[in-house]
Amino acid sequence: MHELSLTQSIVDIAIEHAERESASRILSITLEIGAFSGVIPEAVEFAFDVCSKDTLAEGARLDIKRVPGLGRCMECHQQVELEYLTYTCPLCESLALETLQGKEMKIIELEID
Repeated sequence: MHELSLTQSIVDIAIEHAERESASRILSITLEIGAFSGVIPEAVEFAFDVCSKDTLAEGARLDIKRVPGLGRCMECHQQVELEYLTYTCPLCESLALETLQGKEMKIIELEID
């Protein structure tokens, strides 16, 4: 379960930023997790309580925004929502589909006190 180590890294990054701002605690962490990131959001939620225990992040709210897959075809120039990672355009069947979003996993907001 690589989500445990990813979640620990998220907590470590949040603590580093909170300490830099002399915060006494972290109130919330907001993440974006893409549909094609290979990360299971529910596993991150589960691991968060364990990773944040006895830290500035203990008791913090974890908000996860799920980012759907989105692609743009270089042939027909259409943007399409993607249910799975592919390089074939579902509209024109060209092999020139560029993935625009869905691979990301990042901290987008940190609320501290």
